[in-house]
Amino acid sequence: MSRIRAADTKPEKIVRSILHRVGFRFGLHVKSLPGKPDIVLPKYKTVVFVHGCFWHCHKGCRRANVPKTNKKYWVPKLERNLERDKINKRALKKDGWRIITVWECEVKKELKVFSKLKPLFEEKKSIDIPHI
Repeated sequence: MSRIRAADTKPEKIVRSILHRVGFRFGLHVKSLPGKPDIVLPKYKTVVFVHGCFWHCHKGCRRANVPKTNKKYWVPKLERNLERDKINKRALKKDGWRIITVWECEVKKELKVFSKLKPLFEEKKSIDIPHI
């Protein structure tokens, strides 16, 4: 468990790289916002969460399995994560933030990430989306 990272994970770095390549500038892990979003684009009033499939129980994903051992520990822990996500997203929406969630399993396919970030690209008119 000590090797589990909360910030600067590989999927997060990939999403940041994509955003940077197309010209976005952003903040990271802004502590003043609920849930300390992974990527914050204040100019567009948008936050991006890059969620790990296991930790945030991505429905339908093979990585989101509850461990077979020590379920008394894991089930409540994962449920707390989901509840905390809901509370944070509700608070961000109330404050007028747009929320984009990118899942760890989606990061492997850049096209999938581009489709998730499409609302941002539409807002920023002068983007040349790289060919994939």
